[in-house]
Amino acid sequence: MTTGTTLDLKGLKCPLPVLKTRKALTRLSSGEQLTVLTTDPMAEIDIPHFCNEQGHTLLEAERIEGGHRFVLTKGG
Repeated sequence: MTTGTTLDLKGLKCPLPVLKTRKALTRLSSGEQLTVLTTDPMAEIDIPHFCNEQGHTLLEAERIEGGHRFVLTKGG
């Protein structure tokens, strides 16, 4: 099973993590997974909100050393 694409956005501040996540999802097909790594504290709020608003599924959201890791599935 493939884990999909990983997007390393460490060091970027709001709103860049969400904007770059949105752009990366446009290159994926519906149902594909995207892992997003961030250090911006606002991403903990922004990424789940973005998924909810745009119809993507947030599979995992966890704090990791120095930031966060999100696993999304692109919606239809």
